[in-house]
Amino acid sequence: MFQKFKIHIDINFSFLQDKKLLVATSGGVDSMVLVHLFQKLNFNFALAHCNFQLRNLESDADEKFVSNYAEQHKIPCFIKNFDTINYSEIHKLSTQVAARNLRYNWFNEILEQENFDYIITAHHADDVAETFMINLSRGTGLEGLLGIPSKNGNIIRPMLPFSRKEIENYASENQLQWREDSSNASDKYVRNKIRHHIVPVFKEINDSFLQSFQNTLEHLYQQQSLVYDAVLLVYEKVVSEQKQQLKINIPALLHYKNYKAYLYQWLHKYGFTAWNDVYDLVHSQSGKQIFSENYVLLKDRDCLLLSQKTTDFNSIVFHSITEITNFPLNFSFCNFSNISNQNKNVIFVAESKLQFPLTIRKWNSGDYFYPAGMQGKKKVSKYFKDEKFTLFQKQQAFILESNNKIVWIIGHRSDERFKPENTNQNIIQITYNNEENS
Repeated sequence: MFQKFKIHIDINFSFLQDKKLLVATSGGVDSMVLVHLFQKLNFNFALAHCNFQLRNLESDADEKFVSNYAEQHKIPCFIKNFDTINYSEIHKLSTQVAARNLRYNWFNEILEQENFDYIITAHHADDVAETFMINLSRGTGLEGLLGIPSKNGNIIRPMLPFSRKEIENYASENQLQWREDSSNASDKYVRNKIRHHIVPVFKEINDSFLQSFQNTLEHLYQQQSLVYDAVLLVYEKVVSEQKQQLKINIPALLHYKNYKAYLYQWLHKYGFTAWNDVYDLVHSQSGKQIFSENYVLLKDRDCLLLSQKTTDFNSIVFHSITEITNFPLNFSFCNFSNISNQNKNVIFVAESKLQFPLTIRKWNSGDYFYPAGMQGKKKVSKYFKDEKFTLFQKQQAFILESNNKIVWIIGHRSDERFKPENTNQNIIQITYNNEENS
């Protein structure tokens, strides 16, 4: 196995040779074989062991085993104890998901603090097959069927081509010691049920099941590449990016028979899970919205608009022109500098017409103002309609107010009543530093 592993590293992971590596080490046979192989290849690495405190004395014995091995072989070692049960209850996660989150969060902390380049794990071919079947049993798309990638950001999994049997044989041949996890014998977890009762049936049917499975995965990866190409081509025809917003043209989208698949590929990374609701939004009335944790998807006439959720706030009050704010707007006042500035994010007002305190707030349905350059007043809602504001733009519109009079629909239109009559007046420049438009 060593020669096969070395060739695999040379071909696919040669970039690891001069890197500083962190090897996740449970003490089980998989991780101990990985450590042994890395020792033989003279990699620069340290061990990282998590004690999840799920098996009482057995967990402590695993920790001691890894610690002793590191000391005996003079390998740097990081060890951390976690209150996994408490974490899972607080975050409403299964024990396995909680342990995974804790593990990788800690690994990334070590990478950042100790300047490691990559995390190395001992996942192997049987793990990939088991993950495939777990995802298949729960319902999944192509990405779920692809299972465990060999490289995912800073996580490297160099043992994926090797079966559990090959790993165990290597451990026996090299008289390696390891720890057995008693929970692996239990059918309490879905993975163990698949490992003990389903995978053996496939191996009985086909002696080369894992190799055949690897070939199937390779075909799936090729199909995924075709999907990504198609998704990108359609994206360029259907989706436009406007500031921090995505705009999906619905008539253009509906030219494609499998439009739901495209929506999924474009939107799943934004945390949406109620996919039937997302798909139905295409045919819903304007104004309907779907929410994920941090994003909102809105039907606005013939478009779907994706934007980050805005943070709620009541109002901000300014008592003098010396005050500035960064939330919810980067906003500032200063004495007159150059009234010829025509930037829509800058207005000039007569100081004598302002009454402090000034207020920044969200607009209300009954608001009206006197649009600069026009005679007479106009409802803010009518202004939004005439300017074809989307619902998102309306939600994100802010008003600058003085003595219950609108001075400015910020970043859009000022009020004629506050306009300087001549340059001999004391004039204040008000600036909205909108980085998106700069």
